[in-house]
Parts: sequence; C-alpha cells; structure tokens
Amino acid sequence: MDGTAIIIILAIAGVASVLLFAVKGILDQLPDVFESFRRARDAWKRLKEEQDEAAKPDDTEEPPPSVTVSADDEQEPPAAA
Repeated sequence: MDGTAIIIILAIAGVASVLLFAVKGILDQLPDVFESFRRARDAWKRLKEEQDEAAKPDDTEEPPPSVTVSADDEQEPPAAA
C-alpha cells in the first residue's frame, strides 16, 4: 500500500508538470498568433479600401459620346430555334 501511494503521487506530479509545460508552450505562442491576426486584419482593410477606390468612377472623365444608329442598320434579332 505504501508503494502505491508513492506511485500515485509521482504520477499526479508528472501529469501536472506535463500540463504546465503544454500550457506554457501555448501561452508563449499567443503573442505571435495575435500579431499575425493583426497583420491579416490590416491587409484585409487595405484590400477593401483599394477595391472601394477602384470602384469609384473618376469625376474628371467625360462620359463616352452617344452612338446613333441609323434606320438602315437596324436588323431583326435572330429567331429562336
């Protein structure tokens, strides 16, 4: 009975130390994860801003000239088969 108690105590201490080691490793990685998340979020915002700027028409451009179609150029649309 004496030996069993010692084995149980050592097993609990070993499990606790492994858990602490694993938690420390995860906590050490968190700053890098947060930094990567921040960089990804900033890149996403820049991408959205560039797309919004590209979608806006320039006020300096003139509209294209209108095209007039003469009556001779009008044709019937092709009939559906």
